[in-house]
Amino acid sequence: MPTHPTELLKGTLDLLILRTLELQPMHGVAIAERIAQTTRGTFQVKAGSLFPALHRLEQEGWITGEWTASADNRRVKSYTLTRAGRRQLASEKATWQRIVAAMGQVLEST
Repeated sequence: MPTHPTELLKGTLDLLILRTLELQPMHGVAIAERIAQTTRGTFQVKAGSLFPALHRLEQEGWITGEWTASADNRRVKSYTLTRAGRRQLASEKATWQRIVAAMGQVLEST
């Protein structure tokens, strides 16, 4: 795991959450853990950023939340990606692919 986690760029958190939920429904802490695991610790999402983002994504209609019981019988809100969320994810992925390609061109130019 990196010793210095990287700050998320504006707009990145939404993309990470939507992509994580594309795989399966999860509760907030599981989403944060999955993001940290997938990025090998580069992005460590704190509750103060995660839960407002989840609330915002839910208001946008891109995810839905449902109260359920966790494996250890705790009450947790589990989030699922909606059809609109899948469309938003596809749009955000395309945007990030253009950004990465453009940055690659800048960094490799002489």
